[in-house]
Amino acid sequence: MDAAAVEAVWRIESARIVAALTRFTGDFGLAEDAAQEAVAEALVSWPLSPPANPAGWLRATARRRAIDTIRRRAALQDRYALLAADDEPAVEDADPDRIDDDVLALVFTSCHPVLSPEARVALTLRVVGGLTSEEIARAFLVPVPTVQARITRGKKTIAAAGVPFEVPPADERKARLGGVLSVLYVIFTEGSTATSGDRLVRPDVAYEAIRLARTLAALLPAEPEVHGLLALCELTAARFPARTGPDGEPVLLEDQDRRTWDHAGIHRGLAALAKAAPHGLGPYGLQAAIAATHATAPSVDETDWERIVVLYEALGRVAPSPVVELNRAVAVAMATGPEPALAIVDELVATDRLPGSHLVPTVRGELLARLGRRPEARAELELAARLCSNQRERSVLLRKAAALD
Repeated sequence: MDAAAVEAVWRIESARIVAALTRFTGDFGLAEDAAQEAVAEALVSWPLSPPANPAGWLRATARRRAIDTIRRRAALQDRYALLAADDEPAVEDADPDRIDDDVLALVFTSCHPVLSPEARVALTLRVVGGLTSEEIARAFLVPVPTVQARITRGKKTIAAAGVPFEVPPADERKARLGGVLSVLYVIFTEGSTATSGDRLVRPDVAYEAIRLARTLAALLPAEPEVHGLLALCELTAARFPARTGPDGEPVLLEDQDRRTWDHAGIHRGLAALAKAAPHGLGPYGLQAAIAATHATAPSVDETDWERIVVLYEALGRVAPSPVVELNRAVAVAMATGPEPALAIVDELVATDRLPGSHLVPTVRGELLARLGRRPEARAELELAARLCSNQRERSVLLRKAAALD
C-alpha cells in the first residue's frame, strides 16, 4: 500500500477515529495527536506489510498511541483504566459505516464559538475532514506554519475553556448549528471561487465541504438548513465543469456549455432542497433556491430572473448583507434593466458597505457598459482589477476594460 492508499483510508475514517478517541480520553487534543501518529506509522509500515483491515489497523494503532500517552501522564491513570477495559468493543467488530453522535460531537467541538473563525475552519478540515496541514495551507493559500499554529492554538483553546465533547443540548443546538454551517459555507465558498491565487475554482476544497455537509445531513436529518446548505453546494458545484476553459480561464455564465453541467449533482441538489422546503427556507435554503433556478434554466435569457429577484429580496429580509444587495442588483438588471440596478449599486457605494471589495466596481462597471457610459465603465472595471486578488478573475476584468476602448 502506498501513501495514496493511506490517505484514502484516513480521509474516510478520520472523523470516526478522532471522535471515538475523544469520547474515551476526554481530551480532544490528545485524540487528534494520537490519530496523526497512527497515520505517520501507517505511511512507514503499510508499504512493507499491508494490513487486512486498514481502517481497523488505524483505529487500533491510534488507540494504542493514546494509551501510551496517558500512561505517561500519572494524573490520568483512571482514564487509562477506562481505555484498557476488556469490555471495549473489538476493533474488528466496529461498524465502519456507522454515523453516530460521536462524529456529530466532533463537528460541534471543532466549530465551537470559543475559537476564531480561522481556527474553526482549520480544525474542521483537519479533524473532521482528515486533511493535512499542507492540504489546508494550499487550499487557503497560507503558509503551512500558519495552519499548524491555528490548529495548535485551537486545541489549546478548547482545553483551556473546558469545552465538553458532546452534542449540545436541544435548546442550544439550534444556535450552535449556525456556526457549524457557516464554517462549511466558508470552506465551500473558497473552493467555489478562490479569493486569491491563479485558479478560479478549487474543486478539491469545495468537494470536501460537500462531503462534510452530506455527513451533517445524515447526522441531523430533521434540520432544514442543513439540507439547504447541502443543496446550495451540490447545485453550485454542478456547474464547475463549465466554469473554466481548458487553460483555466473563467467562462462567463452566458458562454457556458450547459450540457457539461453535472446533471446528477443537480438532481442531488434539488432533492436536498425538497427536504428543506416544507419547513420554510432559511438563508442557505433561499440561496439554494436561487442556484436551482439557474441550474434548471435552459439558458441565461430563459432564466426566471423575476423569481431570482424575489428570492434575493426574501434573503435580504432574513439575512441582510451588502453582498446580497449586490447580487439582487445583478438580478434586477437582468429582469428589468441596468438603470434600476445601478441605483442599488450606487446606494452601496454611497454607504461604503463593501470597502475594498472588487465586487462593487465589477458590477457597477458592467451596468455602466450596458448603459453606454463606456469611459466610466472602463474606469470601474480597471479599479475592480486592481482590487481583485484572484489572477484569473483579474484577467477577465482587464479584458473587459480593454474592450471598452
